[in-house]
Amino acid sequence: MITISTKKIKDTIELTIKDNGNGIPQNIVDKIFQPFFTTKPTGEGTGLGLSLSYDIIKAHGGEITVGTKKGEGTEFIVQLPLHS
Repeated sequence: MITISTKKIKDTIELTIKDNGNGIPQNIVDKIFQPFFTTKPTGEGTGLGLSLSYDIIKAHGGEITVGTKKGEGTEFIVQLPLHS
């Protein structure tokens, strides 16, 4: 199951995406935002999705963090500043 929630915290919008999957192994978590990192076999993925997302979020003055627990799931939190 995937859940998505949003909330406003002072002058920031926070988007949380959470699943109840297997989690991400710790040795992989440290690499997921690197360009071309993929766990897929050669030729079956470029590994640019999270890297591009990270760069876009940073370009807008935001932050993205990931928390994961083996056997319990993963949570991505995106925080973006509100612009007037």
